[in-house]
Amino acid sequence: MKTYYLAIDIGASSGRHILAFVENGKIKLEEIHRFENRQIHKNGHDCWDLENLWNGIMEGLKNCGRIGRIPKTIGIDTWGVDYVLLDENDRLLGDAVAYRDKRTEGMDRIVESLITEQELYQRTGIQKQMFNTIYQLMALKEEAPNQLLAAKTLLMLPDYFHFLLTGIKKQEYTNATTTNLVNALEKEWDYPLIERLGLPKELFTALSMPGTEVGGLFPEIQEQVGFDAKVILPATHDTASAFLAVPAQNDRSVYLSSGTWSLLGVENKAPLTTEKSRQENFTNEGGAWYRYRYLKNIMGLWMIQSIRRELNGTEYVAGHESRHKSDRQWGFGDLAQEAGKAEGFASVVDVNHQSFLAPESMIDAVCDYCKNTGQQAPESIGELMQCVYRSLAFCYREAITKLGSLTDCSYTDIHIVGGGCQDSYLNHMIAKMTGLPVWAGPVEGTAIGNLIIQLIADGGFANLQCARDAIRRSFDIKKVE
Repeated sequence: MKTYYLAIDIGASSGRHILAFVENGKIKLEEIHRFENRQIHKNGHDCWDLENLWNGIMEGLKNCGRIGRIPKTIGIDTWGVDYVLLDENDRLLGDAVAYRDKRTEGMDRIVESLITEQELYQRTGIQKQMFNTIYQLMALKEEAPNQLLAAKTLLMLPDYFHFLLTGIKKQEYTNATTTNLVNALEKEWDYPLIERLGLPKELFTALSMPGTEVGGLFPEIQEQVGFDAKVILPATHDTASAFLAVPAQNDRSVYLSSGTWSLLGVENKAPLTTEKSRQENFTNEGGAWYRYRYLKNIMGLWMIQSIRRELNGTEYVAGHESRHKSDRQWGFGDLAQEAGKAEGFASVVDVNHQSFLAPESMIDAVCDYCKNTGQQAPESIGELMQCVYRSLAFCYREAITKLGSLTDCSYTDIHIVGGGCQDSYLNHMIAKMTGLPVWAGPVEGTAIGNLIIQLIADGGFANLQCARDAIRRSFDIKKVE
């Protein structure tokens, strides 16, 4: 009889239930459910639709029961930085405001009046990004201080869903580090920092490592889905899971988790919190077994996804369909093909510029950036896409160069995991621009990393190296030619 493990992997646009089992030393995967993730405008803010997410989670669990593939363990991962607050009766306080909401504008100045950027980085090792939890909490403190005072628990989103499944609260380490409130060296909440910011200390309890058992399913949940299972903490931050799935064979490989965001970096044994590292805006996010993910957050395929939505008329501007709507429906392959027809177009944008985080029109944002920097603005879809692809590859090259300088290491190759590894045009451009060999795969990097933790916790693999050996045997890892 097969032993099944279930990863519930929730990204910015959708969630998936991926079942896994091990057969003849190979990891086998089966997607059994997929559901939409969406944002809603509520109480003046862009928020995650938690009810929709919870319904999607439950429907996927019910599917396991319907098809008779009952997981022994379950783990949920999501993106970082976003959280919920619970009151003394474990009821939600306020909304799950999404990281792209504009409420954090100006919050860095308030934080910097209490602690300098230099000291904050030395303590936490986390790069400055205006959507980090530290700025979200300061925004809440400014806008709704009574809500913060009434809160008894803070849970990152995957921690919250684990709580709904089990009734047990755990704050998982890898996702907690994205708050900008965990001390990088001590690997625990930085309580002196939290006090200095005027945040309630009781919201932050002892951190748990990936592999920790949370508990069994609530009796009511068991009744609804038709089975019981253990909930195991994976690396609940999706990038932490994705990095675990990189089948690198040496410590001189650059990892690129490619999706809505591009996370480019390496694994370090210790945090690097020098002033030079801060100025280059590299981050030291916590990983499983305290393996630090030293990386650069890059805007990623968000730009391409946004342009595609505009062209297909599913992106709305000021309540109306985008004025850039095309007469045809564009696929990602179509956009890459158009980019290839405009290889002579040389304009480049800074993909990490604030104007690309949540623009009303990504197409206008790209064109305006080119005009404002004295470059030729794209005049066709091909030129637009060539600009975005070229800009992404250029940013990756610059990040790798800076990474080598900061770590005093010469890197030998690039491993791309996640959905973006299927974009062959971008992969070729990365290989050409960096001059490094590029390996693409596995596609389901985040879910696989989630599952690896469950398998190791259950004794299916002895350690991470054994799991990575199995990944190389199990999945199609392609060298970009």
